[in-house]
Amino acid sequence: MFPSVQKRVREYLAARRIHRTRLVTKDGRCNIEFGNVLYSNHFALLVDFWTTFVEIRWRYVLLIFTASFAGSWFLFSLLWYWIAKSNGDLQWQHPPKNHTRCVDNIHGLTSAFLYSLETQTTIGYGGRALTEHCGGAITLLIVQSILGAVINCFLCGVILAKISLPKKRAKTITFSDMAVICPKRDGLCLRIRVANLRKTLLIGSQIYGKMLRTTVTPDGETIIMDQVNIDFVVDAGKDNLFFVCPLTLTHVIDKTSPFFEMAVDTLHKQEFELVVFLDGTAESTSSSCQVRTSFIPQEIQWGYNFLPIISRTKEGKYRVDFSNFSKTVPVATAHCAYCFHNEKGHHHHHQNPGVENQGFEVIDINDQ
Repeated sequence: MFPSVQKRVREYLAARRIHRTRLVTKDGRCNIEFGNVLYSNHFALLVDFWTTFVEIRWRYVLLIFTASFAGSWFLFSLLWYWIAKSNGDLQWQHPPKNHTRCVDNIHGLTSAFLYSLETQTTIGYGGRALTEHCGGAITLLIVQSILGAVINCFLCGVILAKISLPKKRAKTITFSDMAVICPKRDGLCLRIRVANLRKTLLIGSQIYGKMLRTTVTPDGETIIMDQVNIDFVVDAGKDNLFFVCPLTLTHVIDKTSPFFEMAVDTLHKQEFELVVFLDGTAESTSSSCQVRTSFIPQEIQWGYNFLPIISRTKEGKYRVDFSNFSKTVPVATAHCAYCFHNEKGHHHHHQNPGVENQGFEVIDINDQ
């Protein structure tokens, strides 16, 4: 029992260590913090208050929503109480029978709070009503009605904007857990799968990648998070993808690729992070969104390829089997890109074999 618990603890600590060392997590969040920011720069967030409100967490939005309404009700209840007290309307002031009140049926702070709530929410139960004998009370009614409408419009707009954020659409775009390196198109290629879980398309989709690593210049300068462009293509190109079914992104490992100098026995010893981006416009909302994920060397399998997931049923419909989305099978692959282009013969690497789904008939795309 104890060895299994220790193993799970070690795996958890290793996963936490890998998570902390990433710049971009698997779900697309940026793992970065800012330090020694000038105190005066914090006021810039208040100047751009709309973006600040939209980007803060839901718990704070709900807290501000509740506090804004409850605070305005209480603040105006004090003003209504002050008007009633100034006019001698309160019960403890013993007004005469022929006394003209500013607001009927306000006898204390509790009834003043109820009248403030009824006024700002336009409920108006009818027990408390404003009379025409106090000009200050009429002015306060106008001010509270306008301010209540402004608070209502602003906070409802913030909530609607947070619900319709483009990053929520990105939650329905998923990448494969692993990347693979295998021969494809008469070359050695790095391949990644991406799928759109909704039937609505992403218009004008573009795929690109960045390799992040620490490099040392010939002058001895250390560049942390040096960025190298990684080009990805699919069978139909890299722009304006027809993203109706899962796609396999391909990066050709040629002499200009940073993977050209790596080999099967040195890949996992490298220190880099491959960040993949997918930009597009949601068809249903016309809002631009970006999906991100990252791969570290331990998440790249050399000598493997993805299992087929697209098939055709007997009724002629196309079907996607997501159980094979991230599964891989070993294929004959050279030890390095240089060996692939200059030496004959390939080698197998056995690791994490996939499971074939016998219930599907794989489509032969070359069959006319």
